[in-house]
This record gives sequence, structure tokens and C-alpha cells, in this order.
Amino acid sequence: MKAVFISDAHLNGSACDGYSYLMRFLDSIRGGADELFIVGDFFDFWFSGSNSVYPGFYDIVEKLLEIKKSGTNVSFFEGNHDFFLGDYFAQYGIKVFSDGATIDLDGKKLFVSHGDTVDDSNMAYLLWRRVLRSRLFYVIQKKIPSSILWRVSRTISKISRSRSGEARPSNGLVPRMNTFAMGKFEEGFDAVVLGHCHRPTLERHVINNRMKTFVILGDWIRHYSYLVYDGGEFAMKRYHFTH
Repeated sequence: MKAVFISDAHLNGSACDGYSYLMRFLDSIRGGADELFIVGDFFDFWFSGSNSVYPGFYDIVEKLLEIKKSGTNVSFFEGNHDFFLGDYFAQYGIKVFSDGATIDLDGKKLFVSHGDTVDDSNMAYLLWRRVLRSRLFYVIQKKIPSSILWRVSRTISKISRSRSGEARPSNGLVPRMNTFAMGKFEEGFDAVVLGHCHRPTLERHVINNRMKTFVILGDWIRHYSYLVYDGGEFAMKRYHFTH
């Protein structure tokens, strides 16, 4: 079993550097991985739409569908910038998780989540998140014309970034995620994989004579980092590209 995990590309159109690097990276894993897990904020903004894709995302969405057709299972975890992904991707057999989920890899029990709810002291953000994911907001945004919705989405994205603390790991988010992971290990999980924090981290701990792995995936803005699970082992890697 080989699985690849990425998060926090924050794509806002085909002109950003991360977009072209991801296109090359996705080409490099096509046919070479059993699972691709995208752990939130792949897009800097995405709301509902069963047939409407922001024009700047056409190519990379098609690339993901190509990977799915090549035999790699693709799963999305929604973040604090991309919402209601299932409305579009579920029709192509791509799994979408709105919150954290338990994943089994070769008998290893993983907890995978974007990680934006780990800091339960950030009540303002958690309330904001609840509003954005509410049924009422879902219905409202479905009625907004796509061209207007995309502009509104950019504004909402900026608000979400400022409230969630995602780009300020120095504010104590890494220790909070570590504490969260330790709690999951006590529940019996073998690994905890999170995004959101943008700081690549891989730690191994021996708890009750079992190896446990804690991962923060980093991002595709500064670090171009990703996690590979292969043959029972986890490895944090960085994509090396040439201009």
C-alpha cells in the first residue's frame, strides 16, 4: 500500500506558483500510488457547484480526475477555505470528508483531519466555521450566480485566514496539535495526520510499546511538502522542481 498526503495549496488560480508545481507533482504520482489524500485547503476558495468550476481551476481538476481514472483513489478533506466539495467531486467517485475521519492503511489506524478545529479556544473562528457550513448558508450560496460567488468566496477566504490563525504557527498551534494527537494515540490511533498549520512536522513517539506518528503536512506555498506512506513507513518529503 502506498498513499500520498498533501494539504494547504491554497490555489487561487492557474497563475500561482503552487499551481504549476502541483500539476507536475500530480503527474509524477499518477499510477504510482494507491491513495491520494488531499487534507484541506487545496483551493483557496471553493463553494458548491455540481457543474461549475472556477475557470482558473479547470486544468488541475481535470488532472485529479485523470489520477482517479488511472487507478489511484482520491479523497478530499474539506478545510477552512474549500466547502461543499462533494457537490462536484462525488459524481466522479472521489470521496469527500467534511470533518476528520478514521483511515485504515495496512491495518494501521489513522486519524486524518484538516485540523482547523483543534484549537477549541478560538471560539470566534469556530462560530464562523459553523455559519459557513450551515444548511442555510449552503442554500444561499447555491442561489448566487457563479461569477458573483467566486468574488464573494475570495472575501470569505481572507476573513477565514485572519480568524483561523492558520498562517501563524508561532501562536501555539503546533503544541495544541501535538496535544490533540497524544489524545488520539491514547484512543488507539497509530498516526494522526493534520494540515492547516503550514509547518511541516513529523514526530515519532513510542506509547505503550507501539510506534505512533504525528504529522503536520505543511503547505504548497513555501514548503512544497507532502507525506508518503509506503510499506508501513511514513516519510515527509519536499517536491523538488526545476523552473
